[in-house]
Amino acid sequence: MNVCFIMYPWDEIDPENDTSIALIKECVKRGHGVAMCTPANLTIRDSVTNAFCNVIGRMEKVPSTLKSFYNKARLREEMLPLAGFDAIFFRANPPLDPIMLNFLDSVKDDVFIVNSLQGMREANNKLYTAAFGDAHSNIIPNTHVSKNKNYLIKQIKESTADKMILKPLNGFGGSGVILIEKSAMNNINSLLDFYITSGDGESNYVILQDYIEGADQGDVRILLLNGEPVGSMKRIPGSDDHRSNVSAGGSIAKHTLTKAEKALCKQIGPKLVKDGLYFVGIDVIGGKLVEVNVMSPGGITYINKVYKNKRKVEEKVIDFLESKVIDQLQAFDRRARLRKTVEEA
Repeated sequence: MNVCFIMYPWDEIDPENDTSIALIKECVKRGHGVAMCTPANLTIRDSVTNAFCNVIGRMEKVPSTLKSFYNKARLREEMLPLAGFDAIFFRANPPLDPIMLNFLDSVKDDVFIVNSLQGMREANNKLYTAAFGDAHSNIIPNTHVSKNKNYLIKQIKESTADKMILKPLNGFGGSGVILIEKSAMNNINSLLDFYITSGDGESNYVILQDYIEGADQGDVRILLLNGEPVGSMKRIPGSDDHRSNVSAGGSIAKHTLTKAEKALCKQIGPKLVKDGLYFVGIDVIGGKLVEVNVMSPGGITYINKVYKNKRKVEEKVIDFLESKVIDQLQAFDRRARLRKTVEEA
């Protein structure tokens, strides 16, 4: 199997904690060919979609640790046609580049892509969680999304809660997430001006969410594979930051899914699979769904560290990838045989 990872630059990887390097190492360990490119490396040559890739050289012995694997990996640059790969694993950071998706549209019928292009188009921002909430469901916190400052201020004033969460629509890794309090209303006006107004003259959408009691104790990151949970961890905020993201200084601990969390996964799993969102990270607080991360969900290395399981999360992910590629290749072969039967009739 040959896999292309569309992701952030190789030199930006944290070799000890990065989920992408864990997935790449598992592929190389199994003897699969691995290439990497950034969205900016996509190009068209002779009407064929290609990418300027960094190809990982074959290793006689794959190092046991992620850091040593990263340091010993030898890369060579090649321009390669994307339709020649068996799978494309998407791991780039938000915001989603629509031009990149246009490039990939030309190969989506030839290559198995994680996650699907349509799924990422629908779910790449924080609005996707609204798809799981309705008048009969209480799995998401009360949420407002708008560019209208006066509307947002009105919602804050009318809220029965003393605290709310404010964050940009396209943020990731906990960036821009702040806790606001009614006792500090004098600052809200300037905060909204900052969040809504961008330097290029365009306005930005802002998310305003009810504060969930217990959020100060952290959140739960759950990784779902093909709609089923395959790993979880508790993320605890640092002493100087309300955010629980590890990138923001939070720490991690073991976590056993509660009955409510299992029910939540069971409720949203079928829609995720239907939308082609096979590998997803969800953030949960108090049994409520806060975010769905579909572009580059992280947490594999941290979950492996706290649980020390013999069967690591990345093994399950690559098992799934292999099975989907086999299914697709068998479908291609079957179609070719049936066409030949018709042609020879």
